[in-house]
Amino acid sequence: MKKLILLLLLTVPFSMYSQNTNDAKGLLKEVSQKVKGYTNISIDFKYVLENTAENVRQETRGDVVMEGDKYVLNILGITRIYDGKKIYNISPEDEEVTISSVDIDDEDSITPSKMLSFYEDGYTYAMDIIQNVKGRKIQYVKLTPIDSNSEIKSILLGIDAQTKHIYNLIQMGKNGTKTTLTVNSFKTDEPISKTLFNFDASKYKEYYINTLD
Repeated sequence: MKKLILLLLLTVPFSMYSQNTNDAKGLLKEVSQKVKGYTNISIDFKYVLENTAENVRQETRGDVVMEGDKYVLNILGITRIYDGKKIYNISPEDEEVTISSVDIDDEDSITPSKMLSFYEDGYTYAMDIIQNVKGRKIQYVKLTPIDSNSEIKSILLGIDAQTKHIYNLIQMGKNGTKTTLTVNSFKTDEPISKTLFNFDASKYKEYYINTLD
């Protein structure tokens, strides 16, 4: 009888952990499939970086339009365009355009589109708390990097339980830095210009064009 009780005590927590992991993976799969089903996505977001020990707090807003791997990102006064082949960083303050190539298959290259699918590889998953945000049920999933050398301690991914859209992302760094990205608006399949992701050099005749490669 004692052996049976001990076996049950060992089995139940493992079973609960396994179910928790499967639930988290299932929810993230739903989110991924939902995102990949859209022709284009337009997001307005708030970005906050905090480090209490260093007395640092930076807050900014930005917006991005994505279609496949192509995107136009506006943040910190800079516009970044990726047309599928090259990245164009446009800085009105410096009157400069920097042009560079990017390998979209490079795992280390960070793109806005990857912000919505980065969690698919390299993490363990577990369901976390549920919060009510202005009437919306936000289910958090905790992601922990598999790579012990990662500078990321953990990530909380907040998902709208009804729409299966990402509401926010809270990243904790091992150095104590907390990065929060909150989605203010999430629009999909809107009519967009066919030339939105094209860089028009004629608009920047007075700019210094810096081609890196």
